[in-house]
Amino acid sequence: MTVRVVTDSCSDITQHEAKQLGITVVPAYVRFGNEVFRDGVDIDCDQFYEKLTTCPVHPATAAPSPGDFAGTYEEIAKETKEIVSIHVTRKHSAMYESALIAKRLAEEKGIKVEVIDSLGLTMWQGLVAIMAAQAARAGGSFLEVIDKAHQTINRLCGLALLDTLRYAVKGGRIGSTIFAIESKLNIKPLITLVNGEIRPAGIVRNRNRGIERLQSVIAKADEGKIAIVHSTSEEDALKLADHARKLFPNSAPRIDRLGPALGAHAGPGALAVIAIGKT
Repeated sequence: MTVRVVTDSCSDITQHEAKQLGITVVPAYVRFGNEVFRDGVDIDCDQFYEKLTTCPVHPATAAPSPGDFAGTYEEIAKETKEIVSIHVTRKHSAMYESALIAKRLAEEKGIKVEVIDSLGLTMWQGLVAIMAAQAARAGGSFLEVIDKAHQTINRLCGLALLDTLRYAVKGGRIGSTIFAIESKLNIKPLITLVNGEIRPAGIVRNRNRGIERLQSVIAKADEGKIAIVHSTSEEDALKLADHARKLFPNSAPRIDRLGPALGAHAGPGALAVIAIGKT
């Protein structure tokens, strides 16, 4: 009986890819005023960024309820009783706690669930889920799939370039004073992940300098195991992919979109590189 992998939409794994890999993606919720959408189901990236830049109301985001996760686990249990559920860092979301409550409910019904904090977001989390799903499809046991997830987490590194802090301020993630300084000096912030915490990683004077910093993350990858994520900057993402192929001629770097759940805070122009580092 194959182990199944569950994740949430903060992973930015598309429904199409998830279906191919046997991953179930539980959508987060995005609310514009009285309109509520399921991330990646009722609203796609193009629709979301159009609303983000034109709607007078800034969107709010919410984790799926324990009931959402419990229902997902019960549905999967019709095929297998072993589930590895991989989620966005608990440091910045209630997703993990929601899944833990659902795990307890599922275990009362004889379903074995392991809930894992990916210590990341977007394709950091996505790569953990993908590597775990590949291990499951290769016939890995419950413990082997869990181990693969943790091995991947320990090898990941990432760096993101934000075009502006405006949307993080609107979402209440940072104070307005920092945004005022950024705007006055015309600087671009870089952020990274440390043990699941989003941390400042420096500032650059312009976008090109920021992209140079992202290229340094690509160089750390294990044979081009790279995900390039953008919100609205496909051209920059393609240039980073070209750079990756020059360093690793046999690689096929991923290019992914930053979905609504995280795009609400990062805003247009966000660009990130996540790499699985060398062992």
